[in-house]
Amino acid sequence: MLPFKIDLTGKTVVITGGGGVLCSEFAYSLAECGANIALLDIKQENAQGVADKIGDCAIAVQADVLSRESLEAARAIVADKFGTCDILINGAGGNSPKCTITEEYLAAEDIDKQEGMTFFDVLPENLRFVFDINFTGAFLTTQVFAKDMALKSPGDFCVINISSMNAFTPLTKIPAYSAAKSAVSNFTQWLAVYFSRVGIRVNAIAPGFFVSDQNRALLFNPDGTPTKRANKILAATPMGRFGEPNELIGALLWLCSSAGSGFVNGVVVPVDGGFSAYSGV
Repeated sequence: MLPFKIDLTGKTVVITGGGGVLCSEFAYSLAECGANIALLDIKQENAQGVADKIGDCAIAVQADVLSRESLEAARAIVADKFGTCDILINGAGGNSPKCTITEEYLAAEDIDKQEGMTFFDVLPENLRFVFDINFTGAFLTTQVFAKDMALKSPGDFCVINISSMNAFTPLTKIPAYSAAKSAVSNFTQWLAVYFSRVGIRVNAIAPGFFVSDQNRALLFNPDGTPTKRANKILAATPMGRFGEPNELIGALLWLCSSAGSGFVNGVVVPVDGGFSAYSGV
């Protein structure tokens, strides 16, 4: 159930990472508001499952956000089916185990150990992959889909990036992901200024801790109990729980609505249960 409804009748919404837990929730909600939904995902079958649940106003399109050629092909499919993009949600992203450090703090004796991973073991190509899938993917996708918005200007268009609480304060163990999401937030501000005269607002949502397929194994043991890391997260979240995907929808609808946020541009909105406000004491 929507927290409130906005009118997106006739709007074309493009969502990258559309087959994921959070972005699929975005898709269901925006479809309820009357939008046509294009779900872009490198795994088309995941996006297709979401599109099938939505119905005729949604399509699943295979797209690699790191390939301009792939994105251009996706753009042509979307434009042919629904018309050019009005709202772009850059939701594709993620981390890699190959960029995840084993311990929170370095001990000198860990450096030459064969097991585990230290900061010194992260390979450039793995660092580049995490940075690219989060930042470069948003950059390229915006290049491809926002051009149509600018050419249709004046109008009512927006780009919404998905940042993270890592962008405010980096989490331990995941330096590449933290740096990449910080870049997404900075890029959001830059784009907001650059696009401000052609009717395109650019903002971001920074989710706190939500359970997804990517992080489930990090947060829960096989028996369903929280891991040590999950307990640390919950202790640092004043509301004492993980977020539910539907709890991002209010912020999403607000940012998509020019009636509600027409003068909101270049902001990164935390939806985090108070995590960013808590000092730990």
